[in-house]
Amino acid sequence: MSSVGLTFVGAVLFVNGLLFLGKIDAKSAGVFNLFVGALQTAIPFYLIATADTPDEILGAAGIFLFGFTYLYVGICNLAGYEGVGLGWYSAWVAIMAVGFGVTNIVRFDDAPTGLLWLQWAVLWGLFWIVLALGQTRFTAVAGWLTLILSFTTCTIPGFLLLLGEWGNVPTWAVLASIVATAVVLVPVALRTASPAPAGANLQAA
Repeated sequence: MSSVGLTFVGAVLFVNGLLFLGKIDAKSAGVFNLFVGALQTAIPFYLIATADTPDEILGAAGIFLFGFTYLYVGICNLAGYEGVGLGWYSAWVAIMAVGFGVTNIVRFDDAPTGLLWLQWAVLWGLFWIVLALGQTRFTAVAGWLTLILSFTTCTIPGFLLLLGEWGNVPTWAVLASIVATAVVLVPVALRTASPAPAGANLQAA
């Protein structure tokens, strides 16, 4: 994935995590989602148009999953649409993210990047649970997971890509971040069985 695009995915996930937690209004978050959605749609179009090999096309294709998500979020939030359709789209994204994760690990021998994709699969799967299935008791978990992954799977890896250092990140470091994320989220999950706070908008991903 493009280093610049991944960094800004971190920014939009940070905003959307705060939206899940009711700290940002839907329309202001929607505007930023459109910005990042446009960026993450333009980048893969360019990468695919200039690709020389099928593997380059494969690597760029996954970026559309993010771009269309944020365009969908932005339009839903600004227009006031319900998030059910977005939730079901998130289920499909989660399935595809598993595929990209396994592909990176098995075909490209890139376990760190594959583990990022598998974490995104979990995140988008949680969006499906909250938005499509209406399980609002998981809203706080979704918000905190979105906030955490905005840094551990996007902002930090994106910045390391910009520095040309992502290839030096060991697999154990990504696994450690996954364990740390789970440790943080378990207490949140245990104490948030009630529905989302009044006024929280769930149209975020």
